[in-house]
Amino acid sequence: MTIVVAYADTEPGHAALRAAVQEAVLRRQDIVVTPPVSDFHPTEQDITAFLAGSEEDLGTTGVQLSVKTSQLHDPADAVIQVAQEVGASAICLGLRHRTAIGKLLLGSTAQRILLDAPCMIIAVKPS
Repeated sequence: MTIVVAYADTEPGHAALRAAVQEAVLRRQDIVVTPPVSDFHPTEQDITAFLAGSEEDLGTTGVQLSVKTSQLHDPADAVIQVAQEVGASAICLGLRHRTAIGKLLLGSTAQRILLDAPCMIIAVKPS
């Protein structure tokens, strides 16, 4: 099985990636990173370099990391599509604080993923 990470180069995205690595090591599963925004294209080397030297370093864990993108323009649909394609056991998602008005006016990608995901969700906030 695989853990999918909805990853953006933000504090919530970094928290999601770190939590996914910890969960993948515990479950002995691989990680698929998917950027929910179509114009952000991290590589496996970018993500491995970000984790290098931290307690989430993948060097000796045996966890395989890959990056998979979706052609869908909606961020929530893109993450869900990748999770379905890889048969994910979980989606790891970073959350940020939004006001009720902000959610009402702009919607919430995280909320849509939480409601529509085909698997378990691991939701984390940055420290």
